[in-house]
Amino acid sequence: MATSRVSGSTVLQVVYPLLALVLVILVWAAAVELFQIPRYVMPSPLQVWNHIQSDWQALLNGFGITFYEFLLGFIFGASAGFVFAVLMDASSTTRGVLYPVLIASQAIPVVAISAALTIWLGFGLAPKLVIVALVVFFPVVVNVLDGLASVDRDVLNLVRSMGASKFNIFRHVKLPATYSPLFSALKLSATFSVTGAVIAEWTASTSGGLGAYLMQANSRLNTAGTFSAISFLALLGVVSFLLVVLAEYLLTPWRSSSKARPWSRTYWRDPS
Repeated sequence: MATSRVSGSTVLQVVYPLLALVLVILVWAAAVELFQIPRYVMPSPLQVWNHIQSDWQALLNGFGITFYEFLLGFIFGASAGFVFAVLMDASSTTRGVLYPVLIASQAIPVVAISAALTIWLGFGLAPKLVIVALVVFFPVVVNVLDGLASVDRDVLNLVRSMGASKFNIFRHVKLPATYSPLFSALKLSATFSVTGAVIAEWTASTSGGLGAYLMQANSRLNTAGTFSAISFLALLGVVSFLLVVLAEYLLTPWRSSSKARPWSRTYWRDPS
């Protein structure tokens, strides 16, 4: 009974988004036909689909390039943010010095520094990775820092009194407390990072990507091409979000089930 209930819930989680997508397409198509909107203002879903079919290879190549930029920048930004949060938690001096700087840095729009990064780092992959990483970095720092600060002081005092080393305290007490806020930050940043990758391609693109494709379509008033690129960017955002959800599911099994999964039981088996 419990298994069927879980399966039904999983099916609904897939069906509801698909129904919402179908509804959006139907409303979009009806609005274009009802108000006789010109194609150069807003194409119909069928026109966008025809354009995707006719330029499939270019859009697929652009998707691959943008996804590669996003993935590397996302990993780099999340890793750097996590390390900075741990360092700031370990030293109140480091936190007092760096935290105001990090907050002030968020007042600077990414668009404003993208041109400077292009001048400093060139038109290659580096400025794109930095821009994507900057989008991810701050949410990860703040959320992980909050997770580390939320650890019960009584628990820390208890494990210290039992002779636990600083490393073991971090590994077994503090690190698990960061999982929930960390994945919340990563899910939030997953879609924003796609925007960062597009902005980077607008200012420092020599290798293509969906951002470059979007600019070319806009410059030619090719609205079908523009909406096709937007559709692939939306797909990239959804894929990115689902990858983070999958990582959360695998690394925090206790959040979705009271029983350990078979692979995790094997991995964590006590050697004694």
